[in-house]
Order: sequence, then structure tokens, then C-alpha cells
Amino acid sequence: MSKWRIAAGSAAVLLIGAFVAIKFFPIQIAAAIDKVRNPIAPPQTVTWEKGPNRPPAGERPPNIILIVADDLGINDLTSTGTGVANGLVPTPNIDALATEGAQFSTGYAGNATCSPSRAALMTGRYPARFGFEFTAVPKAFARNLGVPVEGRLHQPIYHADREAEMPTMENMGMPEDQITIAELLKGKGYRTLHIGKWHLGEAPKMRPEAQGFDESLGIMFGAGKFLPDNHPDVVNAKLEFDPIDRFLWIYGTDAVQKNGGQRFHVDEYMTDYYTHQAVAAIEANANRPFFLYLAYNAPHTPLQAKREDFDALSGIKDHNTRVYGAMIRALDRGVGEVVAALKKNGLDENTIIVFTSDNGGAWYVGLPDINKPYRGWKATFFEGGIRVPYLMRWPGKINAGQKVTMPAHHLDFYGTAASIAGARVPGDRAMDTLNLLPFVTGTPQLESRTLFWRSGAYRVVRQGDWKLQVAGNPNKAWLYNLATDPTEKKNLAQVEPGRVAAMKAMLQAHDAEMPKPLWPALVEDAIRIDVPLNAPWTPDQEYVYWAN
Repeated sequence: MSKWRIAAGSAAVLLIGAFVAIKFFPIQIAAAIDKVRNPIAPPQTVTWEKGPNRPPAGERPPNIILIVADDLGINDLTSTGTGVANGLVPTPNIDALATEGAQFSTGYAGNATCSPSRAALMTGRYPARFGFEFTAVPKAFARNLGVPVEGRLHQPIYHADREAEMPTMENMGMPEDQITIAELLKGKGYRTLHIGKWHLGEAPKMRPEAQGFDESLGIMFGAGKFLPDNHPDVVNAKLEFDPIDRFLWIYGTDAVQKNGGQRFHVDEYMTDYYTHQAVAAIEANANRPFFLYLAYNAPHTPLQAKREDFDALSGIKDHNTRVYGAMIRALDRGVGEVVAALKKNGLDENTIIVFTSDNGGAWYVGLPDINKPYRGWKATFFEGGIRVPYLMRWPGKINAGQKVTMPAHHLDFYGTAASIAGARVPGDRAMDTLNLLPFVTGTPQLESRTLFWRSGAYRVVRQGDWKLQVAGNPNKAWLYNLATDPTEKKNLAQVEPGRVAAMKAMLQAHDAEMPKPLWPALVEDAIRIDVPLNAPWTPDQEYVYWAN
């Protein structure tokens, strides 16, 4: 090879490296400023306040545990799908929640992205009812997503003119006038505990301890690392094709906070850390009724596995799939340890566990089968984006092995938990929650229901078995009969114009009840329905623009 070709090649590499460095320089600056403003201390010992002696477990209100995974696909579990890599990653502990209790075969997330879904779980209300329409992200994150990408047929759209309307990241959260399930249960004598991801506001008035939780330990932002990048026990999978991943590797940390104190590093793999803290919290509160909200950040990116979990999956050849599967393995182990702690402390039969995910699996992970057989991804309202595991276990109260076909929604956790605790759902505001206990302990009274989702101009209604999606970009409607077409393959919008019109009227009536969003969407991005982010772009691929 001639010297000039070598020089040209070296120059090209330098130019690409310079472009990447310039593109991500603002994120690096933002991350550096954040670490100066919020320094991270060395690992600390966490002590959970011990409860006083109360009547035996069977003579006091039931404990309530809500476990939420992050971006878990419906196909990632061997109880709701085939499992990762066609069953090479079994999930026996999570599956046991279904085999020993009930599985809602049509479980729905509150939204197709995490913040609004968590707001729905905490309030029992459509998050749009109080303006929580979009996921809270820093401006630097939105700008990063809005950068044009070579080779894409439909480029992201960044609305720089809306930046002036944006509150600070700390104030992008759930308004303090909302009555959370933690506040409701605390009023009934429950000790309320939060462990893991929050993502509902970082300002003092929006933090967990201001929203009804007695004790809180975790991350306030959307995602964090599981171990330091170069830790000897970590196996990383970096997704060079994904701008979200690049942001998280620069901005994310393995730091947590206890009750709003200084952030500190943890000394083990994050999923295991949350599990061990949950076990400690259960043991500390074994003598009084408690509500534990355990919000794992697995398997959200960045993809980081514990080496022993990675090594256990040698049958998976693709590196990214193997790391992802190892993260699921750790999550499943954690659920098993939580159940074991309940049994050890004599609390098993007096505790209900609800397990779900905040939304479907993400397109940007680059793994094609995580929502199989459903179409769509996180950030779309196709079934793959909003259909999630919804498992409920309560020995002696919920008969084992039930499969419930009635659609269950994140909204319904609120009404269910309130009923268990003997608390009244607030009557001074519109509530959207449903008590699911009759469906698993007796004869259900409801045969069908109407549910709504929205993000900007992209809006959805499911009425009975019919589901209508309407979007602004592309200007299109998708109508499906989920009874005969649960994987949304045959769009009936053209052959059912009357039904489309009637359901659009329902959307308009629902929208009329909603206030203006608390903050605008800064970026819109085209998400292809049937392929992940790393697949080649072709003109025949269906897509929808997601606003955030």
C-alpha cells in the first residue's frame, strides 16, 4: 500500500474520531458539570429503620411488593415468551410468580416509555391527566437524539425553538398535588419503601420521600450503570449504532442516593445491590406492614453483565445477546431472593407481589426478537411497545396457575393495592384505576374495557377487542381487531371507516379532558415497527414518529 493511501486512511480515521468527539463534547461537559455539582462519595453502608413489634403476620394488613423491570420485552421471560435466545436464558423465579399465582395475558404499560408509565403506576391516573406526557430527559440527551444520521430515510426532528419552554431536569417530574399510592398506603399505617429507579422528578418536592415514601434508595434519573466500565467483574456490550447508548456510557454512573443525601458508589453489580437492599428492607420491616416499590434498571442499556452470569451462558454466540441474557439472569435471581426473604421471615402468605415492566423492549438495543411475536418497540404503541408481563402472586389468596384474559393496565396497581390495604381511592379527581383482585380471587364483573395512550400527535384507544392508532407523522391510522389479529398484521382502517370515525371521536373526547403537557417534546424520532435500530433502512418499512 502506498504511503499516500496510508496517510489518507489515517486522516479519515482522525476526522471520524474528531467528528465523534465534537458531537459528544457537550454531553461530556454536561456529565462533568453534573459530577461537580453532585459529587459521588465512596460506597456506604445502608441501614433500614427497623419496625416495632406488631401482631403476627397473619393478623395485620398484607404487605405489598411492586417489582418493575426496565425495558423488559414480553419475549424475555420463559413464562410470557420463549425467553432470550430461544430459551437459553430460563427465568424460573419470575415464572414462578405466574405458576404460583396469576398471569394477565394482556398486560399493558401506562405508556410506551418509562417516566409516564411510572407515573401511572404511582397515581392510578393517565399521566396526561396531570401533564406528564413525555419522559423526562436532559436537553443534552434530546439534542443528541436530534442529530441527523447518515443512511436514514427518515431523520430525527429537533425543535430548538421549544428549549425556552423546558423546565430544568430536576423539575421535570410528577406534580406534588398527585396522591401517590405510597401516600395512600402510608395513611393506612404502612411503612413505604422505594428501591431503584425513580425518574419522576429530582427536585425536593418531587422526590420519593416527598411523594409518600418513608425511605428511598436508588437513582433519580432514567438509567445508570451496573458496574464501572473497567471493573474486573463486568462484561460490557457497547452499541455503537445507538446515540442513546453513547449518551449513557458518558453520562451514566453507578451511584445511588439514600433519602436525598449525597450520591455514593455501590460495591457490587447494581441488580444484585438492589436485590440485597430489598432483602435487608424486608428483614427490617418484618414486624409491620410495608409497601416495597422495587424498581430495577435492568435490562435497560447500557448493557453490562456480571461476569459469572455471562460465563454461565456460553451457549449464546452473539456477544450482545449474551450480555443481555446475563442481565435477565441476574434480574430473575433477584426476584428469587426476594421471595426467599419473605419465606425466611414468615411473610410469604401475607404478601402480594406484582411484577411488570415499564414498557416493551427497546428498538435501540438491536435485538430483533425481544417483543416477539408482537410488532413494535418501546416508544411505539404497537403491542410490542406496551404489552408487558403482568404477574401477581399471593399464596392462599390467589389460586395458582391462573391466566386472566381481561386487559390489565399499570393504572390498576393503584386500585388493587388500595383495596388490599382497605384504603379509599381519591374521590376528588378523575381516577382511571381498576381493582384487579376480583379477577384473581372471585368472579370478575367486567367483560371489556376502554383504554387510552398518547404522546403528542400519536394517540391510541383500545375499546374491547378493537384498537385504533392515529399518528401525525406519517399521517396514518392503524385499526386492528386484537381478538383475531393480536400481532397487528392486518390494518382494517380502510375497510372499517365507520369504526375509525367513531373511535377517533372517542380519542377527541378523551383529549378534551387533558391539560397542556407540563413540558414540550424537544425531539421526534422515526421508529420502524418491524426491525430494530441496527437493521438497514429500506423504503417499504413501516414507521411512526415518536415525540419526546
